This record gives sequence, C-alpha cells and structure tokens, in this order.
Amino acid sequence: MTNEENQLKKRKVVHKSDKTAETVPDKNKTLGSLPTFPNQRLWSRSVLIIGLLLFIWYKSSSKNGNITLAKQSEILANKGSMFDCDADYSKEVTSYPECIPNVCGRLVTDKLITGTEADMLHKIAQRGFALGGSDGGASIFDLHSGALSFKTKFVNVLALNESKRILSPIDVSTYKLVMNKIKGAVVHAFKIDPHSLYLTKPTFFSKLTNIPPVTEHDKYWMPHVDKETYGSFHYTSLLYLSDFGMDFKGGRLTFIDKQANVTIEPRKGRVAIFTSGAENFHFVERVSEGTRYAITISFTCNKFEKNDQQILGFNL
Repeated sequence: MTNEENQLKKRKVVHKSDKTAETVPDKNKTLGSLPTFPNQRLWSRSVLIIGLLLFIWYKSSSKNGNITLAKQSEILANKGSMFDCDADYSKEVTSYPECIPNVCGRLVTDKLITGTEADMLHKIAQRGFALGGSDGGASIFDLHSGALSFKTKFVNVLALNESKRILSPIDVSTYKLVMNKIKGAVVHAFKIDPHSLYLTKPTFFSKLTNIPPVTEHDKYWMPHVDKETYGSFHYTSLLYLSDFGMDFKGGRLTFIDKQANVTIEPRKGRVAIFTSGAENFHFVERVSEGTRYAITISFTCNKFEKNDQQILGFNL
C-alpha cells in the first residue's frame, strides 16, 4: 500500500470517529438549569395561600356551609324565614283547611317566655330527671304520659311515690301559660285559626349530655323530619332551658337546607318554632360538654290527636 493510500485510510477512520462522537451524547452533559424568575419562592407561597382562601370561600358558600340564624348572645324579638312547604306536608294539611299555613317556615323569639317561667320549667325537668335518667347521653321525660328514661328503658314516673314532688299547682299554671303563649305565636306566625290548633303528644323535657349512646334512643343527633318521627306533629316548638356556651357546648339545632345549614344556638327562654314537614329537615348537634335542657311542645291540626287534658294527674 502506498503512502497516499495509507493517508486516505486514516482520514476515513477519523471522519467515522467524529461522526460517532457527534451522535453519542456525553453522559456528563446536562440540559442546563430550569428557568427562574425573581421572588420565585414568594410567588409560590402566594399561589398556595390564594388557593387555600378560595377553597375556604367555596366551602363556606356551598351547601356544606353554615348560617347562624340566632346566636346565644343575641336577644331577638322575632327572627326567621318563610319558604314553600314540602309537597307531602302540604297534601296532608289540606284535610284541615283552617290550619293550613300560607307558607311554611321557622322563627326564633327571646321575648315570648320570661326568665322566671323558663326557670320554673327547668326546675320541673330537674326534679323529674332526678328519679331516673338514661345510661346514654339522652334522657326524656314526657309530661303527659309520665314516661321517663331509666337506664336502658322507660318507666312510668306516676308509679313512683316521689312523683308527687315533681309538680305543684303553680307549676301546672306556669306550664299552661307557656303552652298557650307558644300556641299564640304559632297562630300569629302562620296565620291560622287558633280553634283549629291543638296541643299534641309527646310533650317532653330532654336532657342531653356527652355520655356515649347505649341504645338507639340516645342517638339524638340523627337528622330527621318531625312529621315522620311523630306522626301527629304539624307545628313544632322548642323552648330552651339552658344556655349554649355557658351550661354546655355543642347541642345546637341545625336545619339542613339546600344552600346551607341554618343553625340556632340555644338560649334560656328562647323559643324556636317551625312547621314539622320535610321543609325543616334537621338535627341536634352532639353535646360535647355540660348538660342541655329543653322542652318540646308541639301542635296538631287533627283534633283526634289532641293531648291537652292532663299533665301528671293535674287537669289543664
């Protein structure tokens, strides 16, 4: 092979090596650093904070949000809202034309029942519950039937000798006065004939605590419709006998509406009144501390369901 042929062969080898070098990437080479901009960390945090605030706003304004209709610290003459009745409720009350509300709704007042009247009812409740009480967190004392929670069942308080100490004639007069005041408020709020409305059963004191449930009756926080739970109810009222945030924590009444939950904070002497159909689907928040006392006094349009003759042996 001549010198010229040797040189030509070397050139081809060199060119081939160069081509190979160009097609094989260097493992030590990188693509370079990512682009940056000033105050990058500050901007990142700002985006996270804005996202968090938007999430909080969405939750508070969504169905899962909550509106407080009545705070414990407020003294309300009359506050509430009116809305369409549930279809089943409307259909059912057509049988009682003088008792049909123009619209359904709910309202709260702190001006109806005096502090003295609330205190007297509270003492009646305490005397009754002193003779029994549930093993769980919810105790019931029915003024008309005498049913009283006792451990895991109910007993008739009228069968106990101590029951004579629960009520006095002045207690009966106070209860009757309170009941008639609330009935008048229902008649006025829903514009119905007072002669078409009757006290119904059960009328009961409730005592709620944070003791874990033992029976199904202790699970007072389950959402429900009063008309379905108590078939005779057309109008429900709750008179609170203790104060949210002072005597107990939790225990607020919450209505489950389409747009937001609507909450009432208990206040001694406060009365919550509402139509008993599915338009007022609700629950009671679990008590986390202390003891919540209240009395449920409800009314029916059906005269055959009235229960206004006696309480614990006393004539009304």
